[in-house]
Amino acid sequence: MSIADLRTSYDKHTLLESDVASDPLTQFSAWLAEALAGEDHEPNAMTLATADDQGRPSARIVLLKGVDPQGLVFFTNYQSRKGGELTDNPHASLLFFWPTLERQVRIEGRVERIQASESDAYFHSRPLGSRIGAWASPQSQAISRDALEARWLQFAAELGDTPQRPSHWGGYRLRPERLEFWQGRPSRMHDRIVYERDAENGWRLVRLAP
Repeated sequence: MSIADLRTSYDKHTLLESDVASDPLTQFSAWLAEALAGEDHEPNAMTLATADDQGRPSARIVLLKGVDPQGLVFFTNYQSRKGGELTDNPHASLLFFWPTLERQVRIEGRVERIQASESDAYFHSRPLGSRIGAWASPQSQAISRDALEARWLQFAAELGDTPQRPSHWGGYRLRPERLEFWQGRPSRMHDRIVYERDAENGWRLVRLAP
């Protein structure tokens, strides 16, 4: 079968202005809860798109690790490619796709580092191997597999069972400025509802053509 012939009809849900919350993060949390209760694998997986100081984009999958009234939180190596790009250009976009619910959410906003105490708390909740990995991996740098594994063994021996968080690793919070909720519908007549931040009135709600 040609990929051009692949078709899916979306007919599970609708998305109407009368059904959504007035606050977009409340609406996002409701959809996330449905995704967490559903059948999609790793429903907290999201595409993080960043751009360098020349405007050249890059994207990768990361895991959402927190949602609060201020925004969405994820963790990474500050010295990675994404970390460097966020230093040069602190604007980013997130994309969630939940196939079994026939939904996606696009979120755009400004990104900032979270407090060190927040990063410490999450770091110490991780499995020991992952905590050692944060020390061992010079993320985004060229390295052989043998050298990477040797570094992990070296740091495991040096750090023991209670490694502290390395200063080059921690969390970011994306503070949303625009959120688009997409619900698949039959005949490609999808629902698209966008929240845009309005400095005077909070959030403005608009529907977009599919």
